[in-house]
Amino acid sequence: MKMRLLLIVPRYNNTNKIDYNYTFPLGLGYISAVLKKEGHNPDILNLNHHDGTIKNIIKNFLDKKRYDFILTGHSGIGYNVVKEIIDSVRSHVSKPKIILGGAIITSEPTLMFNSLKPDFGIIGEGEVTIIELLKCLEKKGNLEKVDGIIFFEENKVCSTNKRTLITNLDSIPFPNFENFGIKEQINNMHTNEHFVNNLLDNPKSYSILGSRGCPFNCTFCYHVLGDKHRIRSIKNIIEEIKMAIKNYKINCLLLYDDLFSINKKRLYEFCREIKKLQRETKQKLKWSCQLSVINADREMFKTIKEAGCEIVSWGFESMSSTILKSMKKPITPQQIDKVINLSFEFKMGIQANFIFGDIAETRETAYETLDYWKKKCKGQVSLYFIQPYPKSSIYEHCIEKRIIKNKLDFIANKMYSGIWENMTNSMTDKEFEIVKHEIFKAQRKYRKYIIPLSVKKIKENNYEVKIKCPYCKKEILYKNFCIKNRLLYSYFIMCRECKMRYRMVSFLKKVENNYYPILSIFKKYYSKIRHNF
Repeated sequence: MKMRLLLIVPRYNNTNKIDYNYTFPLGLGYISAVLKKEGHNPDILNLNHHDGTIKNIIKNFLDKKRYDFILTGHSGIGYNVVKEIIDSVRSHVSKPKIILGGAIITSEPTLMFNSLKPDFGIIGEGEVTIIELLKCLEKKGNLEKVDGIIFFEENKVCSTNKRTLITNLDSIPFPNFENFGIKEQINNMHTNEHFVNNLLDNPKSYSILGSRGCPFNCTFCYHVLGDKHRIRSIKNIIEEIKMAIKNYKINCLLLYDDLFSINKKRLYEFCREIKKLQRETKQKLKWSCQLSVINADREMFKTIKEAGCEIVSWGFESMSSTILKSMKKPITPQQIDKVINLSFEFKMGIQANFIFGDIAETRETAYETLDYWKKKCKGQVSLYFIQPYPKSSIYEHCIEKRIIKNKLDFIANKMYSGIWENMTNSMTDKEFEIVKHEIFKAQRKYRKYIIPLSVKKIKENNYEVKIKCPYCKKEILYKNFCIKNRLLYSYFIMCRECKMRYRMVSFLKKVENNYYPILSIFKKYYSKIRHNF
């Protein structure tokens, strides 16, 4: 008899309500697929599709059926929700074993294992490991012979040898989402969720990953699988897209490869095949992808535009050669400038960041980037600060310099929370705060904040919104728009005509932006008064 398995999809947004606005978990989809291929039939509990607290949802589910193993996973920022899942499972009378995977355990195996206390952790890629682990447990074999796992042995944490990377990605079955509620999510999408969704009133988006790993070694990036870059064949990718069109009637495609254009020949092959697929299926697809400025040129923009690409994610990071070198980014400010100009020329949406606070950052390098942003970017590139994600070089720097004094506290409570520390080697904390202030000030001044011309309620949280684009002045009616708070809302929107992005805000949000300096002082003063009382 096969093991009774339950795969739990974490809740990705901070709510106890059903919420369909999240990116489908590709990693868990792949695990589900290999389990099915091996003859298992795992049940799926997608917490995002249930009302109530995580503890109550899990209890009610486990009350109905006894399971041998619970499988779950998350990225590095999912500590608290994973802890809640594990604690909820642990408190249930049935006491199933827990297997945890994903970046959260891979990035800091021993720390996370001791803190979260699953029964088994999978380090690195999980498709082969999960099958070997389950077979070993079923036969009561020697766990030390299963590569890529961490577990308790006589109250001691044991880690096995590193798992060899999967070289032939085409050998992995397509992610299986059938019991995840993917049709339910796709049928409840809104036009103001992903930027590609902005272009359609009835968006049906599908996420896909065509490669793994990265040949580069940027200091701020989370490195787990090594630098070996592995790709799926274009034929294999197209087959998955064809399946998604057939099963889910998709009209939007989100390509999450870090470097889809690293091989220009492969990118052009994809463009030819996606155009051919759209003709054969009679289904137009609007899609986004992530490209590199290294080899971007006019021909590339023309090719992807004709194939249906509407928005591209780029890794800009800085307009300072000094900082790019410090980050180990193999690009130049000139290449970034070229891409920005071509994006405007071809009406291609830009999804990119300039990130401040590198180890080598100074006031001069920071203003080098900020001044360029003011003059050339038209508010289309986001401004953020470097975050020290586990397994990145800058994370190790912060530990060495005692900027991160407690790794567990940082991962659980501070990472990805908007707490930006001074990680630089040469800027004083005062200088760093001045730069932060100037960046926030520039964003309020140079970004476009637009109050809609009209907002008409169709049903609960669903509206028709008419907006006049602040760039091309075109008036556009966006249907199927989700607004949860009529008084206080703020959404990034991409114009369907010129592909420029801007903020659509309520009147109160516009006032808040205009008078932010005064309001921030008031908030600090009010907070102090409350604290004293």
